[in-house]
Amino acid sequence: MSGSGSGSGSGSGSDVQPPVGIDELLERVRAGYERMEPQEAYAAAEAGDALLVDIRYAALRERDGLIPGALVVERNELEWRLDPQGSHRAAEATSHSLRVVVICNEGYASSLAAQSLHQLGLYRATDLVGGFQAWKASGLPVV
Repeated sequence: MSGSGSGSGSGSGSDVQPPVGIDELLERVRAGYERMEPQEAYAAAEAGDALLVDIRYAALRERDGLIPGALVVERNELEWRLDPQGSHRAAEATSHSLRVVVICNEGYASSLAAQSLHQLGLYRATDLVGGFQAWKASGLPVV
């Protein structure tokens, strides 16, 4: 039968999206929420209105330092630790309305991580423009 897609090897066809490059993917993901600049994230955390979450791997944290008060969660554990309904959640993961600011090294992986948190219902999740390096360059606290 012509046009049915059967036998074409392409699956069902209707729900298969064409491939996109990482730059386009990041653009699409970031269009779905407001990202935060370092000073804005610092002020929100200081006011108790945001949880800073550092997803950098250990070698980067050891090399460059830590943001005081940030929750350190390895990227591969992020969804389990921040899901308010999860059995492995961090004590800070109290609600889907929690404002989470995900921080990676330069602000790329954190965008994808924030999108993943949105999929879990953490609708206020965002990430830090420029990541930890921008935070440090802004002269904000690092230990």
